[in-house]
Amino acid sequence: MIQPSLARSIRIVGLDVDGVLTDGGIYLGAANGQPVELKRYEIQDGLGIHLLQRTGVRVAIVTGRVSESVRLRAAELGIDDLAQDPNAQKLPAFLAMLDRHGIAPSEAAFVGDDFPDLAILRLVGLPVAVGNAVPEVKAACALTLTRHGGAGAVREFVELLMKARGDWNAVTEQYVTERSLPLAELDR
Repeated sequence: MIQPSLARSIRIVGLDVDGVLTDGGIYLGAANGQPVELKRYEIQDGLGIHLLQRTGVRVAIVTGRVSESVRLRAAELGIDDLAQDPNAQKLPAFLAMLDRHGIAPSEAAFVGDDFPDLAILRLVGLPVAVGNAVPEVKAACALTLTRHGGAGAVREFVELLMKARGDWNAVTEQYVTERSLPLAELDR
């Protein structure tokens, strides 16, 4: 459960990739002699991110790997704040994002699953662990989700946050209305 006052104070949500936006599996291969890395993303997480962005909350991706797949997914979701650090030193990049947008760490949430996420989780106002996070991450977090990374954990968090903020019903109804045919067209 997220307290409404805390939920309303959150201005940015940071997300890890492997183990949070994905199940942590990485498909490595080659095409035309070039290395290829593929990841599977949960579509409901993507819609949840889109709905959260409609409330004015920024979404950031901070990962300890460099992957074209992540760049493409961030672009597809309209996420401008993307940091891919091959040494998994995530904190400096996240702090730079906060500074760039004038956001205090207490106004940030972060969803993580493993040791590279701990430095950020220990800093933010709302640290969140996915259901399959390592015990040390769960112990550092104010909220542990029931769903696993890559299996709807991000969507679960977005729904909890938006409901605590009082945004969920209005934003989802607006989304559905925008995709519905006008009633006059249904009568044809």
